[in-house]
Amino acid sequence: MTTTATKLGGMFTFPGTGMTVNRMGYGAMQLAGPHVFGPPKDRAAAVAVLQEAIESGVNHIDTSDFYGPHVTNQIIKEALHPYREGLVIVTKLGAKRDDVGNWIMARSREDLIEQAQGNLKNLGVETLDVVNLRVGALQTAEAGSIAEPMKTMIELKEQGIIQHIGLSTVNLEQVREAQTMTEIVCVQNFYNVANRADDAMIEELEKEGIAYVPYFPLGGFSPLQSSELNDVATELGATPMQVAQAWLLQRAKNVLLIPGTSSVGHLRENLAAAEVVLPEEMVVRLDGIGKA
Repeated sequence: MTTTATKLGGMFTFPGTGMTVNRMGYGAMQLAGPHVFGPPKDRAAAVAVLQEAIESGVNHIDTSDFYGPHVTNQIIKEALHPYREGLVIVTKLGAKRDDVGNWIMARSREDLIEQAQGNLKNLGVETLDVVNLRVGALQTAEAGSIAEPMKTMIELKEQGIIQHIGLSTVNLEQVREAQTMTEIVCVQNFYNVANRADDAMIEELEKEGIAYVPYFPLGGFSPLQSSELNDVATELGATPMQVAQAWLLQRAKNVLLIPGTSSVGHLRENLAAAEVVLPEEMVVRLDGIGKA
């Protein structure tokens, strides 16, 4: 019999946490309005997507209080609180939005403390399971030390506001710097079949049992256009998005997926990607996209 965990890509335990999740999770960013700003057009539909995800076995939700801002966390609370035992909610600190929706980096001590409190309030929790420090730009890391914001993250952890710390949009040097200060349980970066800059990082983190969580699996705001991806999808009777996600799941055992959607139908399509098995020759063909 196929179990829910098998259907959702198998299971992964965040190091040093005791928290085990299915590898196919859900990203809440698209629950907000256009450009991740303001409320959704259909709030009831957003609630329904979250509830469907949980009923389908998803137990890893990625979010942030700067989505909306505040909107996605408030919808998560409305849809799922009190939270089911075993649900892991991962959020992010390090940015905010201005009055017209621009993204602003915000990593001062005061900013991070304020953002942490906002996440607690809007999610309706007393402690945050995992919190990623967002460091770089939209798709690329910014070189330099991250010691100062990490000090605040550790302070929040010592206070019990944060249970575990991750990093987002960082390079391997920054991961290593952070690891000299505290345990890092996950890294969330831009990565997909066509954008392979983190290949070496994934392999390093896999050896250490640290989760790698790629975002924009099909190119993000500039969708990936690939005839090879489309051809493989046609041959398998799958969608290009499903194939792109299946490739990620087969890339390494520490890869966790957080595809987002505001549609129940699209959610089901995403979750079904975990059941797509890519033969080795197709993996080789897809690997070539990132080397072209």
